Amino acid sequence: MTGTAKGTFEVKLAPLQFEGQPDGSKLGRMSIDKQISGDLVATTSGQMLSAMTATKGSAGYVAVERVVGVLHGRKGTFVLQHTGSMNRGEPSLSVTVVPDSGTEELAGLSGDFKIIVAEGKHSYEFTYSLP
Repeated sequence: MTGTAKGTFEVKLAPLQFEGQPDGSKLGRMSIDKQISGDLVATTSGQMLSAMTATKGSAGYVAVERVVGVLHGRKGTFVLQHTGSMNRGEPSLSVTVVPDSGTEELAGLSGDFKIIVAEGKHSYEFTYSLP
């Protein structure tokens, strides 16, 4: 079965200590929590690591977040993995389901979670497959 889920989400980021970094380090760590609505109704919790650079518009981040909720009527959990970068203002972002992370009715879930930011609001388009 394949499908596409769409909706909106609210995200809350909070700085966390990044141990072992000297003062002035451009490495960061944050908690990431979301409230997702639409075809996927869920909450998430996870962490993000980021690296800023001296070049304006260049940075990178990785994140992992656990999603708990209901996707088109199917209940369970899964994990999303983020890999993002900005190369002198050009963004690149990949958010995918970690293989074999789905549980309960979401066991075997795979897919890509596209994050859309427009006019200060967050939405998503989640293209997925289930066995």
